[in-house]
Amino acid sequence: MTMDQSGTSLERANKRIKELKGFYRHILIFIAVNGFLFLLQSGVLHPFMPEGFPTETYYFDWVNANIAIWGIILLVHAIIVYRGKFPFFKKWEERQIQKYMDEDRNEMDRYK
Repeated sequence: MTMDQSGTSLERANKRIKELKGFYRHILIFIAVNGFLFLLQSGVLHPFMPEGFPTETYYFDWVNANIAIWGIILLVHAIIVYRGKFPFFKKWEERQIQKYMDEDRNEMDRYK
């Protein structure tokens, strides 16, 4: 392995680690924030809230939608981070590359 190849490998590895760290951080924030909101919605935290804090359940109807939407975003983030681990995406990528190479070849053949 040449110095140039090892440098490129190191850059790819660093990029991958950065992606994974970002994803794991996203999971931790998701659990912390939505866990807190869920506890607030369920009433467990109401005794600890300041005077005048709304405790009626309808104030927290949006929490379930928040968890669902954020969960979908987290799923998309997982798909992006683990894109190489799903065979479907790899095969799709290979098909797209072949498709565009064939289109280019057909375009070039048209002008010969």
